[in-house]
Amino acid sequence: MRRTPPKRDPIGDHLRKSNAQGRVGVDAECQKCHEKRPEALTTGSNPMICAECQRKAENRSITDLHHVAGKANSSIRIRVPANDHRAELSVMQYDWPKETGENPEGSPFLAAAGCIRGFCDTVYYLIEIMLLWIADLLEAADFALTKTLGPKYWLNKEFEETRKKTSTKCPMRKSTR
Repeated sequence: MRRTPPKRDPIGDHLRKSNAQGRVGVDAECQKCHEKRPEALTTGSNPMICAECQRKAENRSITDLHHVAGKANSSIRIRVPANDHRAELSVMQYDWPKETGENPEGSPFLAAAGCIRGFCDTVYYLIEIMLLWIADLLEAADFALTKTLGPKYWLNKEFEETRKKTSTKCPMRKSTR
C-alpha cells in the first residue's frame, strides 16, 4: 500500500483522481509495464500505455525535469521518472494553495513557500522510493527469522559476528558501559 502525506484538500484530491481515472477508464493499466496510476497513463492511447513506455517506443527520454518549487517560483529542476513526475510530484503540487503554485505577481514570500513545499514533497517522494521499502523488508525479515530461528534469534551464534561489527549505537549491540 502506497503511503502518502496528508492532503490539504482531500475533496479536491479525490476530484482530481476521479477526473484522471475518467480520462483513461476504470481499471486501466499500461499494456507493457502494467502501470496503473491514471495520471501516468496516456489519455486516448489504444492499447493503453504509460508515459514512460510511450517514450521508450519513440526512443525518447523516460525522465522529466521537475520544477521542485513550481515553475512560477524557481528555475531549479530535478530529473525524475516521467510516470512519477506525472502521478506523484505534480499531483502533490496540485494540493498547494493556488496562489503559491501560480505566484502571478512574483511574490518572494510565495516563492519561498513554494521552495519549502517543494522541498518537503521531494523529500517525502525520495523517502518513499528509497527508504520505506527497506523498512518493510527488514520487518518481513524479522518476522521470517523469528518464525525460523525463534524469539531473540539475534542472540544466536550466527549473529555474533554481525553484533561485533555494528556501531555502539545499534540496538543489536550489547552495551559496553
